[in-house]
Amino acid sequence: MIMETIKLRNGVEMPIIGYGVYQVDPAECERCVSDALKVGYRMIDTAQAYNNEEGVGAAIVKSGIPRNELFIVSKVWISNYGYEKAKASIEESLKKLGTDYIDLMLLHQPFCDRYGAYRALEEAYKDGKLRAIGVSNFYPDHLIDLANNVEIPPMINQVETHVFDQQIEAQKYMEELGCQIMSWGPLAEGRNNFFTNPVLEAIGEKYGKSVAQVALRWLTQRGVIIIPKSVHMERMEQNLNIFDFTLNNEEMAEISRLDTGKSLFFDHHDPEVVKMFMGWR
Repeated sequence: MIMETIKLRNGVEMPIIGYGVYQVDPAECERCVSDALKVGYRMIDTAQAYNNEEGVGAAIVKSGIPRNELFIVSKVWISNYGYEKAKASIEESLKKLGTDYIDLMLLHQPFCDRYGAYRALEEAYKDGKLRAIGVSNFYPDHLIDLANNVEIPPMINQVETHVFDQQIEAQKYMEELGCQIMSWGPLAEGRNNFFTNPVLEAIGEKYGKSVAQVALRWLTQRGVIIIPKSVHMERMEQNLNIFDFTLNNEEMAEISRLDTGKSLFFDHHDPEVVKMFMGWR
C-alpha cells in the first residue's frame, strides 16, 4: 500500500492520512486503534479532551510497531492553557501515551491564554519532547496574529475541512505562513446528506469507489492532511484505500462547487459559541 507523506516546515515528514479518535469511547479506544494499526494506519490523532490518550498508548505498546514508524498527534485543551498548566499537561500526555515524545502537539482552540500555552509548546519542542507544534481551529485572523508574535510559528493548523466547508482561502493564508492544513471532520460526520451526495456518488461509480473515498481523495490531492474516524475495521480499510486512483481537473472542480463556505458545526467567531467554550474550561 502506498502511503503519501507531507513534509512540514521543519523537515519532519508525517503521513497525509491518519486515524482520528474523536468521540471514540475510552473503553473502545484501544481496540479501535489496534484495528487501525493492523490495517495500515501509522498516524493516530488524539487529544487531552477526548479522554482516550491512555487507550491510544496501550494500543501502540501492544502493536509492537517500532515507535519511529508511528506518528502520534495530541492537543492541549483550553483548561490547560497558560504556560505552567500547558507545560504540566504535556508531561501528562506523554505519560498517558506511554512515550518519550509526541510527534505533533497542537493547541486545541483559539481561546483563553493561548500565548502562554504556546510558549510551553515551543519549550517542549526545543527539549525534544515534541517533534512538531501547531494549532487547531484557528481562523486566519487568529493564525496570523499568533504566527507573528511567537518564536516558532505553527507548523500545522487543524481545522474543519470537507467538501462542504473547503477552507480554500484559509489554506492560502496558511501557505503564506509555511503552515500545513490538516482536516478534522473530513467526512463532515455525515451531515448535509454527505453519503448520498449525487456529485460524489457519480464520480465514485466511475472509479469503483465510495462517496467517502472520493471525498478523502479530493482532500489529499489538495495537500490536506486527513484523519477519518470509524470504529469499523472494514471502513477503516476503505478510508485508507484512496491512493490507487486520481481525480482529474474537471472532477476536482466539480467537487469544489459543493463548497458552502460555512461550518456545519460551529463558528468560532460566534459570541454564543465562545460562551460555550468558556463553560468547558
